[in-house]
Amino acid sequence: MASTKSLVHTNPDKPNSVTIAAFSIFHIGAIAALFFFSWTNFLTAFAVYWFSISWGIGMGYHRLLTHRGYKCPLWFERFVAICGALCLEGGPIFWVGVHRIHHQKSDLPGDPHSPRDGAWWAHLIWMCVGDAKHSDTVGLAKHAPDLARDKFMVWLNNWHWVPLVALGITAWIFGGFTMVLWVVFLRVTLGLHSTWLVNSATHLWGAQRFNTGDDSRNNWWVALLTFGEGWHNNHHAHPVSARHGLAWYELDITYMQLWVLQKIGIISNLQVASVEGFIPVRKAA
Repeated sequence: MASTKSLVHTNPDKPNSVTIAAFSIFHIGAIAALFFFSWTNFLTAFAVYWFSISWGIGMGYHRLLTHRGYKCPLWFERFVAICGALCLEGGPIFWVGVHRIHHQKSDLPGDPHSPRDGAWWAHLIWMCVGDAKHSDTVGLAKHAPDLARDKFMVWLNNWHWVPLVALGITAWIFGGFTMVLWVVFLRVTLGLHSTWLVNSATHLWGAQRFNTGDDSRNNWWVALLTFGEGWHNNHHAHPVSARHGLAWYELDITYMQLWVLQKIGIISNLQVASVEGFIPVRKAA
C-alpha cells in the first residue's frame, strides 16, 4: 500500500504521534462537552460549525481555492480561508494540494485517501501516519502554486492553528470553559468526521450518476452534514462547478448561499454544471 500513499506521505508506516495526540484530545473534549449542555453553547457551536464547514471548507478551501468555481474580492477569499482554518484540517496550501492530488489520482495509486486502501484509512488513518505535512508549505506548493504566490495564504498555511486558538480565547471570554468545549472541541470533532466522510463514505455508498472512472458517489446524508459536499459523483464529473447538487432534489446549501452572494454582487462568474452535461474529470481539472 505504500506506493499509493507516496505523494503526500513520508515514512507512511510510522505513526504520527502529534496528530494522534491532537485527535485524541479533541475527541475527549467533545465527549466532555456533552455533560455541559446549554442552548447558548449549542447555538453558538452550530453557528461556528456552519461558517467553518459551509463557508470555510465548502465555499473557501474547496469550491474557490481548489477549483476556482467563482470569482470574488480578495477580502472575501481571505475571510473564507480563515473560516476554513477553524476546522483544524490544515492550512489552505495543504488542503488544496492534497485535494488536487485526490482529483488527479482518484481511487488510483497516488490517491492520499482512497477507500480502496481501506475504509478507515480513507476516513482517518491516512492522517495518523507518516510525517506531518500540514505546515509543509514548500513541499505542497507545487500542487498549489497559485496559493503559494500569495503571502497571506503562505502565512495562514504556516500558522493555520492561530484562528482556532483565537476563537477558543474568545469563547472563553464570553462563555467560559464550557463554551470552549462546545465551540472548539465538539464542533471541531463533528466537523472533522463530517468532512472525512466525503473521503470515505462518498467513495463507498450512494449512487453514481456519471461514469467518472472512480468510485465517487452521491450521498444524501453526507450532503446534509456538509451543506452540499456529499454530492461527490456530481463534483468529480464537474470539478469546476460551484454547484454540487445538480438535481432539484439534491440540497446544496453552500451553492444556495453562493447564488445569493452573486445576486447581491459580492461574488461573480459562478460556474454551474447541469445534470445533462458531462465533463470527464481528468480533462476538466
